[in-house]
Amino acid sequence: MANSAILNNITFHVGDIVRVHYRIMEGDKERIQVFEGLVISIRGRGENRSFTVRKIATGNVAVERIYPLNSPWIAKLEVKKPGRVRRAKLYYVRTKSTRQVSQIHTQTST
Repeated sequence: MANSAILNNITFHVGDIVRVHYRIMEGDKERIQVFEGLVISIRGRGENRSFTVRKIATGNVAVERIYPLNSPWIAKLEVKKPGRVRRAKLYYVRTKSTRQVSQIHTQTST
């Protein structure tokens, strides 16, 4: 189980809040869509690695997106806040409230 990955020389971990800039083709135009959320898992090996990002959208609707790590459509990835967790997979946050999930980032690292 992996709890960190490297994309374009940027290391991110499970528990980090990241911002993924994803290229989308609409007809003959290309635009960038930004998706910001919590990394809840990193899975796979080699070419098959992927990571899952979860965010709470408008109206308390949770949205999860799975991105292949080697996708040419990922334009950029930014780590907004590092998180401190003790698990490789954070699937338990699906049942937690937003307030409880935000405590991941309020803990001070020692």
